[in-house]
Amino acid sequence: MSPEPGILERVAGQDLLDEIEEGLRVHLARFGMIPCLHEVAEYALLGGGKRIRPILVLRCCEAVGGQRPDAVPAAVAFECVHAFSLVHDDLPAMDDDDLRRGRPTVHRAFSEPMAILAGDLLSVVAAEIAARSPRARAEVMMEVLAATRKMIEGQVLDTVGGFDSDDDPEANLRTVHRLKTGALIEGSCRAGALVGDADAAGLEAIDAYASSIGLLFQVVDDILDETQTTEHLGKTAGKDADSGKLTFPRVLGLDRSRQEVETLSASAIDALEPLGESADPLRELARYLATRTR
Repeated sequence: MSPEPGILERVAGQDLLDEIEEGLRVHLARFGMIPCLHEVAEYALLGGGKRIRPILVLRCCEAVGGQRPDAVPAAVAFECVHAFSLVHDDLPAMDDDDLRRGRPTVHRAFSEPMAILAGDLLSVVAAEIAARSPRARAEVMMEVLAATRKMIEGQVLDTVGGFDSDDDPEANLRTVHRLKTGALIEGSCRAGALVGDADAAGLEAIDAYASSIGLLFQVVDDILDETQTTEHLGKTAGKDADSGKLTFPRVLGLDRSRQEVETLSASAIDALEPLGESADPLRELARYLATRTR
């Protein structure tokens, strides 16, 4: 089953998506950096995308009873880290990709040095923006920094390696993606809940939800990389498999990978039971993530 066109706008809410885009523009502009660097950073940060991480920050804040505007700096910070990771991931020394979100990658549109520096910049401004959080400032900064560190650990395992040759491939795969992809998603959810002043039960529910959708997102990504075209995805399809990286279809097969998506989606939705109706947008988001086609 595929999501209908525009379903993300319906699930997230157009007003929320507009708030995210405005937050990204405003927070980046506040630094008043030199024009050439601002242009590249803006290209990397404002060039489209699903905005899953900032959506999660804002919706998790609301789900535990918080006020959405309080969570905007945290939402922007996590999207800056995500953008930085994509810019560096596309570099010739990493995945050597030419296409991202249907347009040239940053190093192709500008230059390799500027892509490296813009990625560096976004990783730093993420921490500065997190420090602007009006609530739970120290906790938000810790979530951003810890998630960034874990994401980099996952990239190392995914790109360079580090597992023993006799390790279980499935266990290794789950470790890579809980770090590489899951850490930013889990950190986004936790940051939103912390800004929303979640109690222990609320934070536990958000943690369980985040753990499931963090892995879910990557399983779906791997399936799409195996089954969809470059034109449909807006990025080069099949590169992970071609480079010999561990992917869910490669390790589990497509059928088991699809079953894993169903299991993780159900687990995520079940985890939200203690939060009642306030978590309905997060339930809808889990269903979207399980059925997205790009």
